[in-house]
Amino acid sequence: MYNILGKRKYFYIFSGTLIILSIISLSTWGLKYGIDFTGGTLMELKFSNSAPPNAQIKTILDGAGAKDATVQPTENNSVLIRFGNADDEKNKEVLKKMREKYPEIENTRLDYIGPSISSELKSKALWALLIAVLGIALYIAYAFRQVSRPVESWKYGVGAVVALIHDVLITVGIFSVLGKFYNIEIDTSFIAALLTILGFSVHDTIVVYDRTRENLTRSGNREDFSEVVNRSLNETMARSINTSLTVIVTLLAIFIFGGESIKTFTLALLIGIVFGTYSSIFVASALMVDWWKMGNKK
Repeated sequence: MYNILGKRKYFYIFSGTLIILSIISLSTWGLKYGIDFTGGTLMELKFSNSAPPNAQIKTILDGAGAKDATVQPTENNSVLIRFGNADDEKNKEVLKKMREKYPEIENTRLDYIGPSISSELKSKALWALLIAVLGIALYIAYAFRQVSRPVESWKYGVGAVVALIHDVLITVGIFSVLGKFYNIEIDTSFIAALLTILGFSVHDTIVVYDRTRENLTRSGNREDFSEVVNRSLNETMARSINTSLTVIVTLLAIFIFGGESIKTFTLALLIGIVFGTYSSIFVASALMVDWWKMGNKK
């Protein structure tokens, strides 16, 4: 049996370092928001042959009044064009100017988000995350209400929430770096990915907690709490890792072979599930043991 809890200080150092780096990245660079949160137009144009250089397209866009536009080449001879808040007439003008130079182009995507809608989406996304975390904490506290010794049931909920914040913060921090250096934007699908990560991570955490509850019931007061938790971690670790690996393999296939529109969602899930599995095994239960030890010292 591995002494997982005996090495928890190394896990704390690793997690603490990542969290600090994530906070620094977010405070310095922030996140690169897509049009869902900033408002504007997203247009995808497909060329019959290879797409022309970005500079040529940018010159045409400047002439159409979209001086703030950015051009991003994608697969299948296509480009994504983003520009600030516009109306339908401006969108038509941009498409008209492009077709004057490249009459064969096909407009395969056109999304427009107004500034008021984008502001509302930001607010709703934040509330969705907060309500999900609060609901998870309350549910776990209720589910473990019959296990009040040696750790109160509500502390299980707090431990799970700390692990969830760990997972989300690191995922968001990594996307801050990706946005700065690789221009990866976040949209509403990123929020959906974060909510999915919360559900997956807490599922793994509850598996460990539930095994701990069973072992506490069997052992009574004959075993030290830290020994019970360590045994529970060993009994559930293989299951948690194998479950996560099957999901990760599937997500990798989707990320590699899937379309451009779901790459951000898939990448966020990949990062979140990896760290969610890690925190469920090496962080959440370790926090419970340290909390219990601090209570004993007092």
